[in-house]
Amino acid sequence: MSTVLLVCVLLYSRISNGVARDWKPCTDLLPLDFLAKVLPANGVAPSGIRMVQDQGARGFHLSTSQGSPSFPASHLFINCNYFPEEFSIVVTMKASRIASKKNEYIFTVVEKDSNNLLLGLRYSQDKLHFVFWNYGDRDHITFRSVKLADNRWHTLILAVSGVYASLTVDCGIPVDLVLRRPFPAYLNTKGSRFHIGNRRRLKGLFSGLLRQLVLLPGSDATSRICPTSNPKLAILSVPQVLLDLPVKPSENEVLKYPYEAEIRVTLGSRPPCTKKQTGQLWFDTLRRGLYICDSPGWVAMLQAKQRLDYVEEYQDFYTNSETLDIEIFEIPSVGLFAATANKRPVPGSGIYKWTNGKFEPYQNITTYQAQAWKYFTIDDKIFLAVANFEKNERNQEYSVIYKWSRRRLKFSSYQTIETHSARDWEAFQIEGETFLAVANHRQGGNHNIDSVVYKWNPGTQLFEANQTIPTSGAYDWEFFTVGPYSFLVIANTFNGSSTQVYSRIYIWLGGMFRLFQSIMTFGATDWEVFQFGGRVFLAVANSQKYDKSGQSSYAINSTIYELNITAQIFVRFQDISTYSAVDWEFFTLGEDKFLVVANSYDGKSYSLNSVIYRWQGYEGFVPVHRLPTFGCTDWEKFNTTDSSYLIYSSAREDISKVLKLKTY
Repeated sequence: MSTVLLVCVLLYSRISNGVARDWKPCTDLLPLDFLAKVLPANGVAPSGIRMVQDQGARGFHLSTSQGSPSFPASHLFINCNYFPEEFSIVVTMKASRIASKKNEYIFTVVEKDSNNLLLGLRYSQDKLHFVFWNYGDRDHITFRSVKLADNRWHTLILAVSGVYASLTVDCGIPVDLVLRRPFPAYLNTKGSRFHIGNRRRLKGLFSGLLRQLVLLPGSDATSRICPTSNPKLAILSVPQVLLDLPVKPSENEVLKYPYEAEIRVTLGSRPPCTKKQTGQLWFDTLRRGLYICDSPGWVAMLQAKQRLDYVEEYQDFYTNSETLDIEIFEIPSVGLFAATANKRPVPGSGIYKWTNGKFEPYQNITTYQAQAWKYFTIDDKIFLAVANFEKNERNQEYSVIYKWSRRRLKFSSYQTIETHSARDWEAFQIEGETFLAVANHRQGGNHNIDSVVYKWNPGTQLFEANQTIPTSGAYDWEFFTVGPYSFLVIANTFNGSSTQVYSRIYIWLGGMFRLFQSIMTFGATDWEVFQFGGRVFLAVANSQKYDKSGQSSYAINSTIYELNITAQIFVRFQDISTYSAVDWEFFTLGEDKFLVVANSYDGKSYSLNSVIYRWQGYEGFVPVHRLPTFGCTDWEKFNTTDSSYLIYSSAREDISKVLKLKTY
């Protein structure tokens, strides 16, 4: 889009001035779900809202006879009162035919005291109208020949930027309009309320079903949800209650939401699933699973839960030498592989292939105290990058990118890059471009050096330096996204005198990474990001406390941080006692979520228990399994067609272990 959202301008200016912790954008940076705002959090059925299932999908039927579903604008615009200058509105709705001259409102923003309409979206039989207050006048946009009131589900995306407005219906061809003047940059919503399905009066009440109503500040949502296999029900953000099946109430309980549906359940073997059966349920008595027909196939809704029972040793995985890191990856049509980062250059690091239920040697690659591997792809090309910590036999410090040969079925050297005691590579994509970031640990005795972000040049077919970032004993990069925003976090380990140093989170803005937040860490060796239930977490592995006094402590806490959407900052969520933690690995099994930590050293012994923690809601992560390990430096979880496994590497002996996750 051509203009910059007010919230992003404010955000950018804060970053440019180096005051990351004081950013206060007007709105959250994520999709803002209007329907979720009018649903109570206390479990009481909301007044004037009923849930209805129709044509295989659920939506809300709104009634203002018991009060207008609404919420204050201040619940969205938390740091200022301005509606975004650039935005998208995503609506999924089902409406019956209405009279030719009748209009119904999808939502409005109305001043509380004057009842003045600041902004609203309404539809008629064959039109969609977007009206808004524009510096003393009311402007409107009308899209004609838009058939929404036909008793079918439709998803529409309205994107507005400056003098341009675009409407996409069911992921079809967008219709663009040019406004007579730009959408206002300062549409003040102070003292106003959002009204869902009405404009605070009886005339124009919405009579259909609403499934999705979302505001996305700052960008066109079309590319985020289109293309899709079901364009009429494309999803950006839908309240969870519309996605879950209703639970049968126990005795003396009532359903959380009133629910209406015309549906039947078929038992036994798999019945046909065509358009005629869309929305019907089938209970598979053999697999104990409940499925819904979403033509042309059955989609699992509820299945017998898979729960972790215990962990058993499965394979002694002999490696070429001590192993610092293991990278698990799958090459399409070839198989599952593990690349081990081994200490000794001869015979080097190993690549192993999963064969007959075990990892078997496949290829050796000469490396120089390899610290980590990173597997990534660019279009149809497959790469594997190694971080070399020591110099080669020519006294050169290089890390190497290898490319997979489909003819030879081997990896061969593709590009060498000068690095300085490299600890880690991280590959990622932003806006269709591929980047590769190296963590440079030290140069000689100097730990305060630059790490580098490289960018793939499609013309030269090589990675080229794109940005340098100051680091202190850099150990690990971790890339992640939150909504439309991209982040890169570095684990800084040592500044030359102390392990008590800031690790830093960077955000991608204006074509480069800029400082977002600094977090004090203690010999940080790993960051692990994971997201579930709309929450974003970052776990840091702290390895030791050490300062000029020469005193070291290895029994220290590692910490899980959670992103506070309102404050736009990561805050401490949970401390976990660890022993020179080197790695975290997040994984799921069934509906359960787990974290496993690599405890490597307690100051006396490398023979320690690493621990699996399970998510317990408000209790956070609690320990559930203790696993004997020796000098453990890395955990990876992988799946095969038969089962789920964990593998850990040992930096103290030439044997790693594969563990099988037993379920019930």
